[in-house]
Amino acid sequence: MNVPEIVVHRDAAQLADAIAARLITGLVEVQAAQAGAHLVLTGGSIGTALLTAVRASAARDAVDWTRVDVWWGDERFVPEGHPDRNEGQARAALLDHVPVPAGRVHPIAGSAAATTPEEAADRYARELATAPGARGGLPTFDVLLLGIGPDAHVASLFPEQPALHDTEHTVLAVHGAPKPPPMRVTLTMRAIRSAREVWLVTAGAEKAAAVRLALDPHAGPLQVPASAAHGRRRTLFLIDEAAAADLPKGLERIASP
Repeated sequence: MNVPEIVVHRDAAQLADAIAARLITGLVEVQAAQAGAHLVLTGGSIGTALLTAVRASAARDAVDWTRVDVWWGDERFVPEGHPDRNEGQARAALLDHVPVPAGRVHPIAGSAAATTPEEAADRYARELATAPGARGGLPTFDVLLLGIGPDAHVASLFPEQPALHDTEHTVLAVHGAPKPPPMRVTLTMRAIRSAREVWLVTAGAEKAAAVRLALDPHAGPLQVPASAAHGRRRTLFLIDEAAAADLPKGLERIASP
């Protein structure tokens, strides 16, 4: 397992801009080496802010968006078009403004299209398994973005929840999530850990304890799901100074003033 790299930026606004620049560069590099890129998006305020920053970037069109497949790490099981859906937020922030073909955008079905979160999870698992180049039920995710909750959850994998015990599936339904709405669909930790690079992105003082726990080598993955989220080649913690406040001195690397 690779050692997580920590990059700290001054505040949430600078963090979003920096992640956007890093993402554009990363996608360009991936596309220079292979036919296309698979990107997994996260929701939340930073997840949406970084997509807005990509949209505003002068370098945005260096990416060939026609060769990017877009996936989601999790989704709230609410009707399509509901303001809480990660899909709608991502479309408004970026996807409706770049030429990603409709067939390369892979939203998780909501409650208007699927009768249960299990049905939505099964559909998404099949879509992942039949994506070009998929092996072991998954395409090769080049960059997988994750937020970190105050309880150290990632995607919709919450502490002590049954989904954390699953080592077989790639996508699962979640019932009784401690954060509303209670029904969700999420990639499993197995799917997350298949990605080449996992970027954990978060900001704010309310996330400082979770970030510290996620980087504790003694943390248990059932109690601290974020501690188990690792990429095969690289794991990045991209955070602001407030979220880094509880890290031991010398552990963090300040990326900018």
